[in-house]
Amino acid sequence: MGKHGLRRTLHAAMIVASAAVAAPASAELAISQMIIELKPGSARTADVEIYNDSTERTYLSIEPAEIKQPGTPREERFTSPDPAQLSLLVSPTRMVLEPKQRRTLRIASLEQGSSRERIYRVLVKPVAGDVTGAESGLKLLVGYDLLVIARPQTQSGRVSGSRSLDSLVLSNDGNTSVELVDGKQCDAAGQDCRPLPPKRLYAGASWALPMKPTAKVEYQVRRPGGWDRLRF
Repeated sequence: MGKHGLRRTLHAAMIVASAAVAAPASAELAISQMIIELKPGSARTADVEIYNDSTERTYLSIEPAEIKQPGTPREERFTSPDPAQLSLLVSPTRMVLEPKQRRTLRIASLEQGSSRERIYRVLVKPVAGDVTGAESGLKLLVGYDLLVIARPQTQSGRVSGSRSLDSLVLSNDGNTSVELVDGKQCDAAGQDCRPLPPKRLYAGASWALPMKPTAKVEYQVRRPGGWDRLRF
């Protein structure tokens, strides 16, 4: 992958460390992909390339976590130093990147044939080193929170909709997450259409959109293996 393909500037985590420096400095870190899907029937591994585009040595801490009940009010982040507890292996968990150096981060599911989807976040976090100087300032470090989706063996992402007086509630009744994109809301005659925001809808989660009961809604739905258009 080329240098330009790596420059994805979605900043998912920001760590600001106070330091004594002559001027503010920032580490330029690039990641080859932000969303990783581990699919059934494959090796269930993925390699993510990390690139240090700065002129300074960069130290990284890499912290995997499972997201329990994602997209619901009961969502929580579970961490463990034991990969068996997470059913996810991330290697290495620490990196040192010299200026302009690339290294590979491997992510692998330890679970085979699961009937449920598991969602993870992998935080790639720069760690501030020793900084000296004559003036006070800030050292700005930017990290990334990667989304890892371990798909179940058999996948079903069924989206249903229910209306109330002032909202439409979309629910994922299946066992795997879907993406809602290219949405629009139109009046009862199908005119005066306005765009709706995209959304990743996790299995067992619901999403409420405020709207009139007579509004017509359309979304493109990306499911594992294909696309559908839903109308509500």
